[in-house]
Amino acid sequence: MSCKSTKVAPSVDFDHSCSDSVEYLTLNFGPFEPVRRWRRLPPCDEFVGARRSKHTVVAYRDAIYVFGGDNGKNMLNDLLRFDVKDCSWCRAFTTGTPPAPRYHHSAVVYGSSMFVFGGYTGDIYSNSNLKNKNDLFEYKFATGQWTEWKVEGSLPVARSAHGATVYDDKLWIFAGYDGNARLNDMWTISLQDREQGCWEEMDQSGEIPPSCCNFPVAVCRDKMFVFSGQSGAKITNNLFQFEFKGHMWTRIPTEHLLRGSPPPPQRRYGHTMVAFDRHLYVFGGVADNTLPNELHCYDVDSQSWEVIHPSLDSEVSTVTRPAQTLSPHTHRVLTHTESSHTPRGSSVRLRPQMPSGRLFHAAAVIHDAMYIFGGTVDNNVRSGEMYRFQFSCYPKCTLHEDYGKLWENRQFCDVEFILGEREERVLGHIAIVTARCQWLRRKILQAKQESGEEAEEGSAGPWEVPAVKPSGTPNLEVSIREAEPQPFRVLMQFLYTDKIQYPRRGHVQDVLLIMDVYKLALSFQLARLEQLCVQYIEASVDLQNVLSVCENANKLQLDQLKEHCLNFVVKESHFNQVIMTKEFERLSTQLIVEIVRRKQQPPLRLYSDQPVDIGTSLVQDMKAYLEGGGLDFCDIVLLLDGHPRPAHQVILAARSSYFEAMFRSFMPVDGQVNISIGEMVPSKQAFESMLRYIYYGDVNMPPEDSLYLFSAPYYYGFSNNRLQAYCKQNLEMNVTVENVLQILEAADKTQALDMKKHCLHIIVHQFIKVSKLPNLRSLSQLLLLDIIESLATHISDKQCAEMGPDI
Repeated sequence: MSCKSTKVAPSVDFDHSCSDSVEYLTLNFGPFEPVRRWRRLPPCDEFVGARRSKHTVVAYRDAIYVFGGDNGKNMLNDLLRFDVKDCSWCRAFTTGTPPAPRYHHSAVVYGSSMFVFGGYTGDIYSNSNLKNKNDLFEYKFATGQWTEWKVEGSLPVARSAHGATVYDDKLWIFAGYDGNARLNDMWTISLQDREQGCWEEMDQSGEIPPSCCNFPVAVCRDKMFVFSGQSGAKITNNLFQFEFKGHMWTRIPTEHLLRGSPPPPQRRYGHTMVAFDRHLYVFGGVADNTLPNELHCYDVDSQSWEVIHPSLDSEVSTVTRPAQTLSPHTHRVLTHTESSHTPRGSSVRLRPQMPSGRLFHAAAVIHDAMYIFGGTVDNNVRSGEMYRFQFSCYPKCTLHEDYGKLWENRQFCDVEFILGEREERVLGHIAIVTARCQWLRRKILQAKQESGEEAEEGSAGPWEVPAVKPSGTPNLEVSIREAEPQPFRVLMQFLYTDKIQYPRRGHVQDVLLIMDVYKLALSFQLARLEQLCVQYIEASVDLQNVLSVCENANKLQLDQLKEHCLNFVVKESHFNQVIMTKEFERLSTQLIVEIVRRKQQPPLRLYSDQPVDIGTSLVQDMKAYLEGGGLDFCDIVLLLDGHPRPAHQVILAARSSYFEAMFRSFMPVDGQVNISIGEMVPSKQAFESMLRYIYYGDVNMPPEDSLYLFSAPYYYGFSNNRLQAYCKQNLEMNVTVENVLQILEAADKTQALDMKKHCLHIIVHQFIKVSKLPNLRSLSQLLLLDIIESLATHISDKQCAEMGPDI
């Protein structure tokens, strides 16, 4: 199915009253793959190629190419081809001398060639001639020719289980295992000219990942990402990014990702990671002695993880196992690099259908889908299975950015906070502040009562139209003597965006500022901000600033942070370095005594089973605000076919350029705005769905609402077409016999002729079921005539006679 709209989103000053400002919805139905759907494709037959693990796969045009690996007994060097259109397997045509049989090598595509580097080779069955390689081979897809590149000069140390990618016409090799130790060096070679190609070791800077192997790499947004892998005692679930231009590594912090989203995946190795759009997808591997099969997704723009829930119609198997637990005897040598992993299954239970857990499989992306092949599965069995996962490619949610811009540009401000003894003023928006912070809400209500604006909270009845504030009214003044301007501004930034700027590592003043924010968060009862501040500070404490932070925590009576600092100081690896500093000599006697006593007798650790209160998110607060929590602060009335719906100017303006232009240029005198999408007035249900999207980014709605709102992003000037993308998917996947009559009505009203034709097609072919729906009697006379005409066109006299008794 495809949707076409040739008109661009209007500018903020566009005249939306023009009837042809938006083209009507056009739908062309055709085959489509439901998003987030796993599908099991034909496995590789044994006569084509063996089941395997530790191999590589690459994507070229509409085919997946599989090279090497091991079948449990022997190393392989065959090249297999899977056609994604025909879903068929074959041996790829080859000439020349291929690389020796190997596994844990790397393979990348550049131009019309595949390049294979390194790996582990030899006879694993007889345990002879086993060694790592640093050779480089090229396979030309057009001719099937294998060629080894003979490179002069310095070479990377021979290795396996490394990471490799292509960027800027170069092959980049990172880390791996050389047979004795893990590595973390970086090498490149230009792939443009075989005669001129030479290896060059790159100087790396920043937070370089620890030496590691059996990890994947992926390129997204012109950066290379490395996630987890085997790093000995240092194994973590850290995500690192490498900037190709500056050769700079950065560890992406997860301490600040307190947004109600899942934490990063468990530390693991033998997994895959691919990039699509702005996301990284991580699947499989060994995670703390288990074989999980969740698919994790990392959003590079928002720096947040989530677990992908597959669509319910995924076609993989009837049942799948939970993450298998590896038995104690599985530490036999499976590869020359690491241990064996023979899973021991637990009880089978029904789940959304998806591939079982596995390690040393391989993955590649073609178009908008990920293909996963092979790997080691339960009981150390090699797999020959191929799976396809359909990505969802929606524009990102701009809710936080839109509210953040409202804070930054200070448009439509209606409250001034007077702070501290110097009475500095900070502007804000009543709607955002009262939605996020109950303490500030009470302060604002108190200020309103003192200024004579309103009586008290809760005076308006449910959905009663409020008294709209006249234009030109001065801002409400709210005095908060206990708050200083700088930490208060950070707190306000959190209210609008759900995040705060990460402090510069090692900078004492930044950490002390966040401590002041933490103090305010405690006073204002913002549990979410409290947790953010604690995570920030604890992640930023180091040998240089720990005493300053400890002293400030003691002064501000922040006991939790003080405890963290004291425990940091008395650590065996920290203590001697800290007490030899000048700062320790200037420390208060009380703190010196506490440090000495703690060193001599550490306190018993008390563990609590009580869950930590992480507070509510921006999405949760705005949802509650729309559902009635913000009724007392409404300052605009939206009229839908004459029916009033109270709302909030600044929220509408932050999310829609249409409302921003209206409220900035020609605010209605009576505070009432008629709602339409072009000349079409949406249903009340669809209008409420649009408000949910505006207030908190919700995209869940019945398919008939999607038909009304498909053109809304263009008409109202939303930041992107995310809503339209969801509407399209909703219409593709959810037209059923049960809702076909509602969608028919919506299609008729919106003049979506293709959708109307599609609904009539369903009604005709499922008429016996449709005829029993109660909604059929409430259809308009014209729609009933359309149904009768369609029946007359498609059903023969004989069929009508057969259907007679059932109608």
